[in-house]
Amino acid sequence: MPAVHKYGHEAMATTFEIFLATEDEDYAASMAREAFQLLDNLEDKLSRFRPHSDVSIINQLEAGESVKLSIPVFDCLKLAFEISNETAGAFDVSLAPVMDRIRNEKGEIVELEQEVLDEAFEEKREGLFLLSLEDLSVYCQATGAGIDLGGIGKGFALDQMAEFLEEWDLPQALLHGGGSTVLALDPPEGEEGWKVGFGEESGREPVWLKRAALSGSGKAVKGAHVLDPRTGQPALGHTRTWAQAPSAALSDALSTAFMVMSKEEVDAYCESHSGVQAYFL
Repeated sequence: MPAVHKYGHEAMATTFEIFLATEDEDYAASMAREAFQLLDNLEDKLSRFRPHSDVSIINQLEAGESVKLSIPVFDCLKLAFEISNETAGAFDVSLAPVMDRIRNEKGEIVELEQEVLDEAFEEKREGLFLLSLEDLSVYCQATGAGIDLGGIGKGFALDQMAEFLEEWDLPQALLHGGGSTVLALDPPEGEEGWKVGFGEESGREPVWLKRAALSGSGKAVKGAHVLDPRTGQPALGHTRTWAQAPSAALSDALSTAFMVMSKEEVDAYCESHSGVQAYFL
């Protein structure tokens, strides 16, 4: 059985890792470097904290203005809007101005008076972005919203890196972005899948992933108050959620959406979408 080689890289404010099962270690190392270069290029386009990124330019648009996007950013934004529609707004990437107001310097959600939350969400609701498939552009219908691709951007990057590795004949691979989202391609020879775990550290449950992604979200990471984008109210109920899905981008987005969706809403979504499973704590 080929050895498994591990490679790491800092990007998107976390550590990405690639595990490759192959006998050719030199080739694996070379392709891992290329995949991480692709990751860096994607971050330059997807991050709202890069002044000249596509997303930063989107967030500077005034009402009535539009801008043409690079293909990766358009594809990621299109997917984010589609998931938002399918989850009835439980997932929303247009909350950047809201989250900036309610997070402290550590990125933790702070407790605010309801009047402040209502005001922030009202400003967000005034903004709306429309995508054009004809010329890959985004149109700002009104000011007030702002894009932050956040986790789905990391998941999208994992999907793009995995596609790159497969194109260069390295299909036996496992990738993760900071540990919150893991994407498995083919497992090492003789294995049923890549072994990953979810749950509390003291009692993690094993999952054998093959051609699937697993992502987790929880209050321990995002703070005591996870906001429901549909209402602007703190979400109650789930402490942590995990979503298994065919792609890393979808898995990451759904793990966030499942935090604020009811058990009935999550069950209905999983039943109507092949390859999607949910786990709760």
